Amino acid sequence: MTDETNSCGIPDGAGEMPEEEIFRQRKDKLERLRTEEGYDPYANDHWDCSHSLNEIREKYEHLSHDEVSEDNLGVGGRIISIRRHGKAAFANLMDESGTIQLYFQQNELGDEAYTFFKKWVDTGDILGVKGNPFRTQRGELSVKVKEFRLLSKSLRPLPEKWHGLKDTEVRYRKRYIDLIANPEVRDVFRKRALIIKTFRDVLEKNGTLDVQTPILSTIAGGANARPFTTHHNTLDIGMYLRIATELHLKRLIVGMFGRVYEIGPNFRNEGMDPRHNPEYTAMEVYWAYGSYRDMMALAEEIFVACADALGSRKINYQGNEIDLNPPFKRANMADLVKEETGIDFINITDEEARGKARERNMDISSGSTRYEILPIFFEQFVEEKLIQPTFVFGHPTVISPLSKRNKDNPDITDRFELFINGWEFANAFSELNDPIDQRARFTDQAKRKDEGDEESHPFDEDFVNALEYGMPPTGGMGIGVDRTVMLLTDSRSIRDVILFPTMRPL
Repeated sequence: MTDETNSCGIPDGAGEMPEEEIFRQRKDKLERLRTEEGYDPYANDHWDCSHSLNEIREKYEHLSHDEVSEDNLGVGGRIISIRRHGKAAFANLMDESGTIQLYFQQNELGDEAYTFFKKWVDTGDILGVKGNPFRTQRGELSVKVKEFRLLSKSLRPLPEKWHGLKDTEVRYRKRYIDLIANPEVRDVFRKRALIIKTFRDVLEKNGTLDVQTPILSTIAGGANARPFTTHHNTLDIGMYLRIATELHLKRLIVGMFGRVYEIGPNFRNEGMDPRHNPEYTAMEVYWAYGSYRDMMALAEEIFVACADALGSRKINYQGNEIDLNPPFKRANMADLVKEETGIDFINITDEEARGKARERNMDISSGSTRYEILPIFFEQFVEEKLIQPTFVFGHPTVISPLSKRNKDNPDITDRFELFINGWEFANAFSELNDPIDQRARFTDQAKRKDEGDEESHPFDEDFVNALEYGMPPTGGMGIGVDRTVMLLTDSRSIRDVILFPTMRPL
């Protein structure tokens, strides 16, 4: 007769049992294990895991039916199911690399050890095992257990084995359960690690130094965004979590570092949706004596290298076929808007631009210029149509306070954004290094902030002071790491690629 336990460690057929009741029963079982057996399942002990389960599968794939290897291996993992057959039992063991079947036999283990297994081991428990790889008569590669040790007792039930964990709310709040129940989620985060490693490999191949800059600062600069605020008790001053690393990294260029980058968290006190989390990971890079055109080439190199690392430059994201083979398309913002709307923002008056905006019920001020209205039209009519990789350049100066003016048209800057699947992935400039111009733009941004624009860039006197010492021509770029991982792993939400996304407290 077979006695099979489900993922709760309760015999199948026992019916639905509330999680808290299972927890109570298992806690009682833990106390009995300690008092009756004198056994501590959380002992400060070492277990030699000589092989991962995937390594065993690869190394012993050659075994034929009923063939047993003489190799005695040590493995460790979580029991995810148990099937008992009188004097023998099968269990499935899972580690981070995969699963394998274990075979417990009373004659092999002895009465005492086998009875201990039957009485005290449940699904969810962490087990250390030593035994011989073999293939069963039915062809299943398994491990014949010669010795085992209960290394950690699981008090709460795992998700039902046939259904996994599907509730996204629970998955995000209890990522540890999600990672146990859904191996494909673990795979996404392995790919995330590989993508970040590839970023570093490309940057360091190009002679770029990995640095760390402050997360806490007295000025939230480097981008137009709303910051998180906090307070430093000792200094008795208000401080901000950084919204970008840009201004500190450019100070390093002033300080004679030639090429620098940082990969780390930024914080923006703004909305949450499938592409935005208040805490997110970004890469920023700055190259002295470079320009935004160098950053275009670098962006291509990074995205192509990441795609190659994962196996293909042609990917499918939520039904959209995307080709990451270079070169990526290059297009002017005003030209793209003209193609979609027929409006030539370079050659119309500000009043005509305001009229075009009002025709489309856009909320603009009476003093808005055509260069303030152009990016609004771009966002509304163009962005979502840029499915294939496209570098969009020609951004107005008024929305680019840290970027160099274009020499042929001072109303626009030498800046680009990279769009894929209708999303912005990278933002890059030929960095503004004229301290007089920078001071004027900060002054304009400060005026906007005084008028109520909370996302205007604050005035950073020390940064202007740094520029006054002289910064070489510099190309700089930021890339959203989380969105890149979303794209390359076909993940629907940014919460699927952040291990512990921000959630409203229960």
